[in-house]
Amino acid sequence: MKRAIALIDGEHYPNVVREALDEVSRRFDLRAAVFLGGTEKIDTSLAGDAEQNEYGVPVFLHEDVQEAFNLAISEHRPQVVIDLSDEPVLGYKERFRFASYALAAGAEYQGADFILSPPSFHTLSEKPAISIIGTGKRIGKTAVSGYVARELSEVFRQKGKKDGIVVVAMGRGGPPDPEVIAGSESRIGAAELLAYSRQGKHAASDYFEDAVLSEVTTVGCRRCGGGLAGAPFVSNVVEGAAVAETLPADLLIFEGSGAALPPIKVNRAICIAGADQPYEYLLGYLGTYRMLISDLVILTMCEEPLASPEKVESIVAGIKALKPEIEVVPTVLRPKPAGDISGRRVAYFTTARGPVVDHITDFIASRYGCTVDFVSTELADRKKLRADLEGLKEGDVDLFLTEIKAAAIDVVTEEADGRGMEVVFCDNVPVEVDGRERLAGLLAGLADQAIQEFGMTHGE
Repeated sequence: MKRAIALIDGEHYPNVVREALDEVSRRFDLRAAVFLGGTEKIDTSLAGDAEQNEYGVPVFLHEDVQEAFNLAISEHRPQVVIDLSDEPVLGYKERFRFASYALAAGAEYQGADFILSPPSFHTLSEKPAISIIGTGKRIGKTAVSGYVARELSEVFRQKGKKDGIVVVAMGRGGPPDPEVIAGSESRIGAAELLAYSRQGKHAASDYFEDAVLSEVTTVGCRRCGGGLAGAPFVSNVVEGAAVAETLPADLLIFEGSGAALPPIKVNRAICIAGADQPYEYLLGYLGTYRMLISDLVILTMCEEPLASPEKVESIVAGIKALKPEIEVVPTVLRPKPAGDISGRRVAYFTTARGPVVDHITDFIASRYGCTVDFVSTELADRKKLRADLEGLKEGDVDLFLTEIKAAAIDVVTEEADGRGMEVVFCDNVPVEVDGRERLAGLLAGLADQAIQEFGMTHGE
């Protein structure tokens, strides 16, 4: 029988709760209950041994109900948490919070008409690993993943470790069988991606982008669907992990897709969150779960009009309240061309929208000594993108500068090839808004911790 704890409240009469707990005991190995509050229908002591209270099991009672719950989890390490509470003590918001803590502890969270299960994670046997997870799409996760890959590759190079890293990336358009792209061995450019695209492949899938912009070896995987806690409905990432473990590498990086998590047990986790997202997506629902299982949070989009300084400050404070020891690094994303664009007239293609585009184009022009003479923000809409290109006359610009998205290959690069124009791919790198420049050091520290933990658990 699964070990269980139950959540109870004082809005139900004790004899009714006792009957429910007896039913739980018939189905599970019930170890204890956590009292969440509400005293309308109780007038007796709750704490102590089973025979000393009306509920028949030890009851965790604390003025901070979260602390009571954490103590019960720590002492009994349940496999399932049974929610016997209800409104007004435990509402929707509170239930998601307790569910997040239960899932982070590896326990199911069950109620009268629902079951939330923690994602299943495959254990690696040969390599230490870090995961990079996200809280949604269009938050810069792939861009930050590329930055992480480059930074850690440099760390290993400086330490004289020649193998470095391998990135395992899953995406909605990944290959049916895990595919290795040797970005660390040969440079991949527009011509190569265009050739892949013409073969019917999703040549802008994350594993291509990482290989092109970070020049690391990648393993491409696919997934479909994503649960509330981030488990993909189907994926071939476990097969991809088996491939990655055969490759020369000091560390594996598993990159999630949207809000879906790689189904791999890792030694450390980095969460990418967008400050432009609704607060509840990050610190409510099961965003809480993602924060709890992470060791570092990189907060992107920390600029107006995407997010005010007050909102950024509130998000950072909320994450630190959940997990005081975690580091949170607020950033903005800024373009980094993969080639020389100085002195050129540039057509820039992006998924960015609104006033922030002006910040970005001004940055490109001033940082890289070019002029941005044409901008399309329609990389996510092929029909509108083609219309933009139709308005761009021959001779108006010298080259196309584009983020790597699907339409950047099969529309923008195809158009450039037809016109005989140069294409330069553009990365986006995180720039710390407080100017502390601590991110590289934090990443190096996480890599060291991951390798040390793996060595300890595998007897190295």
